[in-house]
Amino acid sequence: MMKDKRYEIDGFDEWAQCVHESIKQDGVWKIRAYQLGLFLADLCWEDVDVLSKDLRTRSLADQLYRATGSISANIAEGFSKSTGKDRARYLEYALGSARESRDWYFKSRHLLDEGIFQHRMAVLAQIVRLLVTMIPQQRQSGTIRDPEALYDA
Repeated sequence: MMKDKRYEIDGFDEWAQCVHESIKQDGVWKIRAYQLGLFLADLCWEDVDVLSKDLRTRSLADQLYRATGSISANIAEGFSKSTGKDRARYLEYALGSARESRDWYFKSRHLLDEGIFQHRMAVLAQIVRLLVTMIPQQRQSGTIRDPEALYDA
């Protein structure tokens, strides 16, 4: 099956190879917005390093890192909820964090390389699009479906 180039994100495939198997084996890994949120949080680690060196953007760096980390965390937490309505609520939290992250990245653009800034904005745009689509779908869905996940004890 050929990948759709519109949905490729630079660096994602290489990064995904380094993700711990326990995460990849969990059903939440199948959610593209979760994958991209986790990817963005890792990328943000380096961005925050740049931002925290400038006194003007130290608090911005903290806010940015919290917001990006919250995207995948909320998707993961919502994935474990038993009803679509509950899952949709956590996806809304993730959407809020994605939009907040976009806002913080925009404010940090003065210190980040232009290519890095554009890359992060593209990742966030894709996350927002995915979540905006997923939320109404989850509101209409029933119970949790995670029967194929196998967990080693």
